[in-house]
Amino acid sequence: MKYLGIEEQELEKLGAIHTAREISQQPELWKKVYEEILAHRRQITAFFQGVKGVGRIILTGAGTSAYIGSSLRGTFQRTLGIVTEDISTTDLVSHPNDYFHADTPTLLVSFARSGNSPESAAAVSLADKLCKKCYHLIVTCNPGGLLANCKTRSLRYVFVLPSEANDQSLAMTSSYTGMLLAGKFLADSFAGRTDASDLPTIVRYARKTIDYYAGDLRQIAGLDFKRAVFLGSGPFYGTALEAHLKLQELTDGKVICKNDSYLGFRHGPKVVIDEKTLVVYFFSNDSYSLSYEMDLVNGMTRGTAPLAEVSISESPIDGISVDHSFIFSDNGKSVDEDLLAVCSIVPAQILAFYKSLHCGLRPDAPSATGAITRVVEGVQIYKHG
Repeated sequence: MKYLGIEEQELEKLGAIHTAREISQQPELWKKVYEEILAHRRQITAFFQGVKGVGRIILTGAGTSAYIGSSLRGTFQRTLGIVTEDISTTDLVSHPNDYFHADTPTLLVSFARSGNSPESAAAVSLADKLCKKCYHLIVTCNPGGLLANCKTRSLRYVFVLPSEANDQSLAMTSSYTGMLLAGKFLADSFAGRTDASDLPTIVRYARKTIDYYAGDLRQIAGLDFKRAVFLGSGPFYGTALEAHLKLQELTDGKVICKNDSYLGFRHGPKVVIDEKTLVVYFFSNDSYSLSYEMDLVNGMTRGTAPLAEVSISESPIDGISVDHSFIFSDNGKSVDEDLLAVCSIVPAQILAFYKSLHCGLRPDAPSATGAITRVVEGVQIYKHG
């Protein structure tokens, strides 16, 4: 059995079997996530029917799990017409009075792979303490985690992803996309929608990336870049966040990464570009947003040229010139951007995987010093107030 073009036995020797398998399983996992949504539709509906008068939604998590909220903020706000913010648990726990408003009924949507990071359960507890009325929607890959089993006085619902989503490797891959997809479908469920017509399309896009683009991504990983910049806007801002962390984690910091929006990158951060920098563009399929993105790409000729530029898009984009283009569709199909963000991270995951191997690391546990671990350790939670 091969994963990402490498035999399973060889992946075992390389310390890469979990990461390779977890990246490769995503298309099938996404279908199972939707099946779980359908299987629990009655309970999900009952929970949302009990959520009354919410004036604010907070999407939260730590690290990769926080980036899910960065991609879904617009989804929840557009779908539900409720002010939505993405605020990490790391911010909620250290400065709770800055974020929780006593008189604003709040829906706290918590994302976590294991749910055992200390901040996860602490954020739930602080929300209960500081908000007169609070509801909890918990999305996790681990039914036995602290978050899934935390006590709360408020109405709550715990959605648990299929067991294979609970990644065993250090870096989150299928757990990230699985929870991102679940969040999108749960927002739709809250609004009384059940359309999943675009799901087969993003499954096909991801499978194309894994089956046909992996070799090209492996070649790019072999380039001598020491920095990488990932750009994305709207739902793809979260994708850029996650891509920068994935490459930095899996290379144990040997590649220093940055992310930004297209317009934001012009305001100073562009100075990081040098001849050892890889730039990756996540393109929108919305013509209005794409206009701003193309302007930035075409403006990259001013200043130091990067080592290479890579684009990831649903369809071919005329009017730009980059070194490598990864295109999901040649027929002009346009899927919901919120769902396109789910599959757009896959090329970046594969790039990070191969770069990790290129650096002589073990992707399943790339941190040589133990500076980072699968579940964050050493965080002390203090009593508030």
